[in-house]
Amino acid sequence: MDIVRIATAGSVDDGKSTLIGRLLFETNSITADKLEAIERASKRRGVDYIDLSLLTDGLIAEREQGITIDVANIYFSTPSRKYIIADTPGHFEYTRNMITGASNAQVAVILIDARNGIVEQTHRHFYITQLLRIPYVVVCINKMDLVNYAQKQYESIKEQFNDLFEKANYKEQQLQFIPASSLYGDNISTKSTQMDWYKGPVLLEFLEGIEWHSLENQFPPRFPVQYVIRPKSEQWHDFRGFAGKLASGLLKKGDAVVALPSMQESTIENIYRFEEAIDQAESGDSVVITLSSEIDLSRGDMLVKKDHLPAPMKELSAQVCWLDHTPLKPGKNYLLQHGSNRVKAKVTNLFSSINIVDYQTIEGVEEIGLNEIGYVSIKTARPVLADTYASNKRNGAFILIDEGTNSTVGVGFIG
Repeated sequence: MDIVRIATAGSVDDGKSTLIGRLLFETNSITADKLEAIERASKRRGVDYIDLSLLTDGLIAEREQGITIDVANIYFSTPSRKYIIADTPGHFEYTRNMITGASNAQVAVILIDARNGIVEQTHRHFYITQLLRIPYVVVCINKMDLVNYAQKQYESIKEQFNDLFEKANYKEQQLQFIPASSLYGDNISTKSTQMDWYKGPVLLEFLEGIEWHSLENQFPPRFPVQYVIRPKSEQWHDFRGFAGKLASGLLKKGDAVVALPSMQESTIENIYRFEEAIDQAESGDSVVITLSSEIDLSRGDMLVKKDHLPAPMKELSAQVCWLDHTPLKPGKNYLLQHGSNRVKAKVTNLFSSINIVDYQTIEGVEEIGLNEIGYVSIKTARPVLADTYASNKRNGAFILIDEGTNSTVGVGFIG
């Protein structure tokens, strides 16, 4: 069954937890005992409705403060699809959590309180969806019940957000505006009778209709090898397969491929998903590939189609979001992890940082601190088989690892 990954973002009290709880409730994804527990907790709080936000605030600090701190993965399904929601925090001090939580999302849901309109954090949330090149963004104008379901307020916020989109670099992004009240379920899974002026899809209808596979399958095929399979059995004595997850694009049986970095050529003989032979693999599929000839291929290498070769990079420019309390400064050595390939790397230059509220570039910075984003150049000990993030997001990102602590300290997007 198809899996859609969603990232949510919103400011304090925009109703994000209630929205997620409403989706779980209206797709029958809550067990009876869990629902009873939520009902009891709601009564203890003195409210006369089921407080669905309690379903997602997992940390005690989140419940006490009414905010999201950590990233939580939440699951629900419909008859046609499975969904994974990365419930990401919206505060500046948790920017790193939002970026890591939203990095694999196909759709982002940005909540805006209908009473307050676009606020500072809205700019930050939208910038991150642009940075990550998330193809679909739902701008959910929530709490419409508190403005008497006024169309004028909805249209005003929509116009403000469209002005924000004019500053964006990723113009291929598709926006969908939905007026909603997650507390009462207006326009979440069914049309609201209070807003008959709205003619667009409800939230669940929109999520059911997005076609994300076709977008990611258009990227050049990239198959990083994770493991070489050589079974020690009589039945599979001569079997030699290459296991991995197809990062992007499509690969088919019979395709002419090139092994990188050796540049040896071969043809795909078979593709296996578990023990089933299949004719093609698409982006996100974990498969085993066998080739028609014996070539040198091991973990960290990559299979690509002969007519879609990436340019190996030893020097690269990138935007980096810094995840560590110790600032990033030029001259320090790190380990750069790109797919299954790990190489030594040095940050050679720090050009500028980004104010992700007003999108202004700050020149002449000497370091990048925790949760900040900047432009850097990096030199690697061996070539990295990468694409630019704009041309292939599934093969254009990397992480930086501190050699001493083995901690992930940065996430980068190749420019």
